[in-house]
Amino acid sequence: MQDNKQKVKEIRRGEIWYANLENGRIGSEQGGVRPVLIVQNNVGNLYAPTTIVIPISTKKIKKTLPTHVKLDAELDGTGINRDSTLLLEQIRVIDKKRLQDRLGRLPEPQMVEVRSALSVSLGFD
Repeated sequence: MQDNKQKVKEIRRGEIWYANLENGRIGSEQGGVRPVLIVQNNVGNLYAPTTIVIPISTKKIKKTLPTHVKLDAELDGTGINRDSTLLLEQIRVIDKKRLQDRLGRLPEPQMVEVRSALSVSLGFD
């Protein structure tokens, strides 16, 4: 008997992936195929069909918010080749089927910044 289940992507918190966020986008939501940071815990990533992501923008952000984390293109291991901004006010849940390619991983010092900005975004600060 043939197994028709699609292979589940192995993803980890702190990884950066390309994701297709186009379908279902409304208004100011980030869309298109773009890099995203995985912020869901690894247990959820292992068992859930969805994950929690932060969109990454390569456009120049005119007004920096406390929910933004800057990424330099020179940062090793991320797979990001342009100066970018993590938009933590745009946190969202996506199906893992939207994930396309793994780019890299965010270093721990930047993950500390992400945790701080995420606390601000969710009102935990």
